[in-house]
Amino acid sequence: MATGTENKLKHLELIQNIITRMANNSFLLKGWNLTILAALIGLNKDGLDEKVIFISFILIFVFWMLDAYYLAQERIFRARYDEVRIKQEDNIDFSMKLDGKKTAKMDWFIVFYSMPLSLLYIGLIGSLGLSAYFLK
Repeated sequence: MATGTENKLKHLELIQNIITRMANNSFLLKGWNLTILAALIGLNKDGLDEKVIFISFILIFVFWMLDAYYLAQERIFRARYDEVRIKQEDNIDFSMKLDGKKTAKMDWFIVFYSMPLSLLYIGLIGSLGLSAYFLK
């Protein structure tokens, strides 16, 4: 039978694996976003038409929303990790739930407008706008 310390370490490992997956998903989304945008712009040698620009803006917004979702989930599980880290070994229940007060601080909307994501995706929108201007 596992001891309390082993249970605590196993629970922390489970949470860390989830955090790693969320961070990896966010990283992959950024890569796919850049790849798709570059392909859309690169395949239009005759200049960017309005349809391609519109589709590109929609793609940027969709990837921004997904990235914010994964980052919000990552932050939620980081908070859960901190909760489990300070728990007594006898109180380890392998729960992944947080209390409502902590999750409210990590709302998707707040993460969506966070500085790192805003700078990245507004930069992409600006780059797309400049590309559309110069490639017409």
